[in-house]
Amino acid sequence: MKALIVIGHHDPASLTHALAGQIAEGLARAGHSSEIADLAREGFDPRFGLVDHAVHRRLAGPPADVLLEQARIERADALVLVYPIYWWSLPALLKGWVERVFSNGWAFDYHPDGKLIKKLGGLPVQLVGVAGADAGTFERHGYGQAMVTQIEHGIFDYCGARVLGSTLLADSESGDNAGNLQRARQLGLRLFEGVEAAA
Repeated sequence: MKALIVIGHHDPASLTHALAGQIAEGLARAGHSSEIADLAREGFDPRFGLVDHAVHRRLAGPPADVLLEQARIERADALVLVYPIYWWSLPALLKGWVERVFSNGWAFDYHPDGKLIKKLGGLPVQLVGVAGADAGTFERHGYGQAMVTQIEHGIFDYCGARVLGSTLLADSESGDNAGNLQRARQLGLRLFEGVEAAA
């Protein structure tokens, strides 16, 4: 099986990139393949503009860069998002990717009468957030529930995708990320076990 790993970080030397690499390595060791979507390196434009608004209103078809991303998702058996947590949410690069790629008519069909058709057909999704703060800080401030509400429910459930898990890799600025890198490799090794178990 194949996973599309989407990296939402601008620095190729980042921990986020290293974690994505470990997920890919784990997948390979388990006999699966992966494709890396390094949004910053590839120059993806995250700005939701007039063309994207026209797509949403069904006045135009998606632009070429959006069609390319949608095709990558369609070729994958699972989607993995790896990103730093900025201001308690997705970074702008990744949020813009979601806003532009998960468009009306492709990820969902929204009708003026309020009818909603979820179109992602149970696409398995694994979220991997990288936090500078420790896990206790996130617990005290309710980030876990915030992630469920705004990302799991607000994005993926809305489109009919199936979130396998939200992994928080905390304390990333402590200087010792061996444990986080190991967890990422384990996520890759077991990703499709989760897909099969949920099927």
